[in-house]
Amino acid sequence: MNKIHNFSAGPAILPQSAIDAGIEALKNFSGMGLSLIEVSHRSKEFEAVVDEATKLVKEILKLNDDYAVIFLQGGASMQFDMIPFNFLDEGETAAYTNTGVWASRAVKEAKFFGNVNVVATSEDKNFSYIPKGFSIPSDSKYFHCTSNNTIYGTEMFSFPETSVPKICDMSSDIFSRNIDATQFDLIYAGAQKNMGPAGTTLVIIKKSFLETKRAKRKIPTMLDYKPHIDNGSMYNTPSVFAIFICMHTLRWIKEIGLDEMENRNKAKAELLYNEIDRNTMFTGTVAKEDRSRMNVNFVLNNKEFEDEFLKLCKQKNLSGLKGHRSVGGLRASLYNALPIESVQVLVDVMKEFEINKLNG
Repeated sequence: MNKIHNFSAGPAILPQSAIDAGIEALKNFSGMGLSLIEVSHRSKEFEAVVDEATKLVKEILKLNDDYAVIFLQGGASMQFDMIPFNFLDEGETAAYTNTGVWASRAVKEAKFFGNVNVVATSEDKNFSYIPKGFSIPSDSKYFHCTSNNTIYGTEMFSFPETSVPKICDMSSDIFSRNIDATQFDLIYAGAQKNMGPAGTTLVIIKKSFLETKRAKRKIPTMLDYKPHIDNGSMYNTPSVFAIFICMHTLRWIKEIGLDEMENRNKAKAELLYNEIDRNTMFTGTVAKEDRSRMNVNFVLNNKEFEDEFLKLCKQKNLSGLKGHRSVGGLRASLYNALPIESVQVLVDVMKEFEINKLNG
């Protein structure tokens, strides 16, 4: 079978080493003679997987024991509710930025629990830029932002300085670059982009934040972070297969290192954005200084050519390039495991399409 170049926005491309490990574990996990998906999550073999995955997250992000790491279910969308449920009482106000669909949904959900102050938004220009220069009121219970906007293709390359506890949804750019993770009190990320398959969500919480900023309301056990931390991500049956693949992906990330991963991602993004800016057939849709390295959004200058271009992409084994249904256009997701060779194939196809049209 010819190689398929996978530009899907999620579930997304994963390192081959993690996929191969998953295949073997489905047949015989840890020499047990049983499949990974039929063993007890309480077995010492699987507990070792959760322990290693947790340790790898801390090692890669340079976090000490002031932070708890847990793997939950319900996707990042569940965190839109769990965060305000745990930390925002009625009458209190949390500060949010609104930079896209997922940020908008986080704002919407938080309003069920307390007051929401949208301190910055880019909705006025269809979320095509990252707001800057905004202030965060010091009496905010917490500040929430989304570091990368998968649908619109913007990314935060710096975060505001504030004394307010800082929370970030890093679902689509976690482990893609070297950041100071200690500036955040809570980080969450759906696994299905840079870390693993769909089915589990990484949550990192500063313990002092959990201890001192908890809401006064009664919280149902499954929606309370503390039981999940106290039980090492196994208060209930976790997503066994997803966490196993995350562990192997994290091994791969650690071996490469975040500095080198960031260099690779910069090179891939630069290669594609340079072609978008050069090519007479295409136009980028995002402010240049805010262009995401993970999700590259662009359009054909003549929309009537879109189906023809996507057909050519399919012929060249390029997959997942159609833009999100809510915005249309084209989107190339350049997650960690996508090699630069795949980006070069896309660039070559864009050049071929331009030549064909100009000579048409």
